[in-house]
Amino acid sequence: MSLHRLAGSTVLVTGAGGLIGSRVTARLRELGARPISVCKLDAYPPEVYRRRVGIDPDDPDFVVGDIAEPSLVRHAMRGCDYVIHAAACTRAPVAAIDANVSGTQHVLDAAARSGSVRRLVFVSSASVYGNGTSGPAPTRFTEDAAVHPVSVYGTSKVWGEYQTAAVLGAADVSYAVVRYFSVYGEPQVVKEGSHSWVVAWFAMRAALGLPLHLNGGGAQIRDFVHVDDIATGTLHALAAPGAHRQTVNIGTGVATTIRQVAELVARYHSGCDLVETPMPPGDPEGGYASLTHMIKTLGWRPGITAPEGVARYVRWLTRTPDAIPAWLRHEAAA
Repeated sequence: MSLHRLAGSTVLVTGAGGLIGSRVTARLRELGARPISVCKLDAYPPEVYRRRVGIDPDDPDFVVGDIAEPSLVRHAMRGCDYVIHAAACTRAPVAAIDANVSGTQHVLDAAARSGSVRRLVFVSSASVYGNGTSGPAPTRFTEDAAVHPVSVYGTSKVWGEYQTAAVLGAADVSYAVVRYFSVYGEPQVVKEGSHSWVVAWFAMRAALGLPLHLNGGGAQIRDFVHVDDIATGTLHALAAPGAHRQTVNIGTGVATTIRQVAELVARYHSGCDLVETPMPPGDPEGGYASLTHMIKTLGWRPGITAPEGVARYVRWLTRTPDAIPAWLRHEAAA
């Protein structure tokens, strides 16, 4: 199914300053669509957004603001043909509720009343499935599996999925839900105090000569999806007729252990040490995506393997070593 039917359309993208949102807007421009971007731009200093993500906050089609402001959302959505709601918060519970519940409600209300929106894609997460199992027979998550979120973020995404169906179903506005698995890719940069984004963590630590920590030995399972595939899959959910009112996994269908990622990174750094560390509380064993429904619904499947994606990230980091944050360099120096 060709994405070129999006050419000439106007697409509102919330969370457009993030890794995924910025990739989606770049892909939309390539397809001849006009993205309208909304983001708070509060995660990094302004120069990071300009130099690494390629965002110009002065662009008239970029709205710097918070989806928690209903009037801002209504104004940004005016005349839009499509909406991709990717804005979300994974941090403290109250902040997550403000963004993922209240903010989502404002976006849904605006889409329901817009009179122009043909379809909204709600960006959800594999975290709605909760914890799976690792080992020789890891959990394979299908879209019809029961949801058992174990975090405020996962719970808020379940709410968003049901609320999207309730609000837009009642307004007769088409919608689709995409559940992302473990997203990675350049120019992802680690944040102090966070343990997400293991590809970036391992690549940056290895570049500094630091050991790679394998919590619990690194047997946890993840389904690593490169951000380029995430962006393309999201746009297929926006355009595919069969995605109407469907929930679709966006994964690779490949179960990869954390240890395997460390070994892929270590290929590019001689003498890189892998150190087993205790399993922290709440670290999920994980699982991977079933692709059957995605392939049938979207007529598409991801094309970037974990070895290729890790190689891309390592090459990018080699070209842009200043992407490694100062606080991590200080750790290495100490």
